[in-house]
Amino acid sequence: MNIQNIIDSAQLEVGQTKRMDCPICRGAKTFTITNAMGKIIWNCYKASCRVSGSKTGKVSAETIERAMLGKTVIDYDDFVLPSHVVYGGLRTQVKRFAYEYGIHPASVPLYYDVRENRVVFPIREGHKIVDAIGRSLGMSMPKWKRYGKSDTPYTYGNGDVAVIVEDCISATVIGNNKVRGVALLGTSLSDAHREYLMQFSTIIVALDPDALSKTLSIASELRAYKQNVKVLKLIDDLKYCNETDFINLNKLIGDR
Repeated sequence: MNIQNIIDSAQLEVGQTKRMDCPICRGAKTFTITNAMGKIIWNCYKASCRVSGSKTGKVSAETIERAMLGKTVIDYDDFVLPSHVVYGGLRTQVKRFAYEYGIHPASVPLYYDVRENRVVFPIREGHKIVDAIGRSLGMSMPKWKRYGKSDTPYTYGNGDVAVIVEDCISATVIGNNKVRGVALLGTSLSDAHREYLMQFSTIIVALDPDALSKTLSIASELRAYKQNVKVLKLIDDLKYCNETDFINLNKLIGDR
C-alpha cells in the first residue's frame, strides 16, 4: 500500500491523530496522521526520514459542531485561568517559594491559586496562556495539578538545547538563553513531548537521580528520532542547583 492510500484509509475525525509504523523508513511508531479541522497532516519523526505532507478536505458543519462539543479530540484554544488564580509576583507565599529555588518572581511570571494555596506555572504558546500547572504549597492533593485539558508541555528558556527534567521548578531553574527546560511532570515521554522536542538539534535528558533507568530509557527512545541525545547523571534534582551537576550540564552543552 502506498503512502497516499494509507492517508486515505485512516478515516480520522476532526482532531484525531493516528500513530503507526512509518511506511517509508519502517520506523516503529514514528509516523503520525492528524485531521486538523479537515486538513490532513502527516509526517515521520525519525531524523533520517522526515517524510511529511498535507492535504485539505471538506469538513461539514456537523463535523465541526461535534468537535466543538468535545466528541472528538481537539485543541483547547480558549483556555482561561480560573478567577481564583491570580498574578502572584507580589504574594508572600509565591516569593518565599521562588527564592527557595533561586527563582526571581519579578522576572519569572508566576501565579497563585488563592483557593488551593498553589504556585501556578503558566504554559504559553507565544504570548498566550494555553494552560497552567499548579504546585501545592500545603496539604492540597494532588501535589501537581494541570488546570486545562491540553497536553502542551511546560517549558522555560529560549535556548536551542532542550533539557528534559521532571518538574516545572527544575525547568524554570535551568531555563536561560542557551537552554530550554522541558518538564515531563513525571518520568514518561508523551506524544506531545516527542513532537515538541523534534525542533531541537541537541537534547539532554536529566531526570532526578532516582529515575536513572527512566533517563536511559527516554534517551534511547529519542535516539530513534534525533542524533544528538545526551544523558546527564545527576547527584541531586536540578532544582536544588548542585554545583557539580551544573558543571556537568554546562560541559554537555559546550560539547555539542
